[in-house]
Amino acid sequence: MPLSVEDQLAIQQLYARYNHAIDSGNGADWAACFTPDGTFSSATGNFAGRDQLRAFGDAFAQRLKARHWTNNLVLDGDGDEATGSCYLMLLRLAPGEQPPASILTTAIYRDRLVRTAEGWKFAARTVVGDA
Repeated sequence: MPLSVEDQLAIQQLYARYNHAIDSGNGADWAACFTPDGTFSSATGNFAGRDQLRAFGDAFAQRLKARHWTNNLVLDGDGDEATGSCYLMLLRLAPGEQPPASILTTAIYRDRLVRTAEGWKFAARTVVGDA
C-alpha cells in the first residue's frame, strides 16, 4: 500500500521540525528526528546515534547562523518504510549586514525513513554535494 496522505503529512512535519531544530541549535530536538541508531552524512562528517547527532546539532548554530530551506519533496514508500528526497538551500544569516542573508550552498537530501512508535523518523540522511 502506498503512503497515505496522513503519512505524507507526518513526514513533511518531520522535515520541518528537523530544520527548525538545527537552525535554532537545539541538538536534542534535532537528534529526536532520527531513529536511535540513525545516521547523518555530509561534507562536515558522518554522525551515528543520538549522542553524536545531538552534539552536532548543539554545535551547528554556534558555528553558523543559518536557515535551512527545503523544497520539492518527493516521497516513496509503503507500510513502515519510505525514501525521501528534497532540494536544500542553506542560507547564511548576517543580521546588520547587506544583504542580510546569502546562499551558502545548495544540495540534495537523500533520506531513508521508518515509522516508529513515536512517528516517522530519519533512519539515514545524506547530503549529496552542491546541486
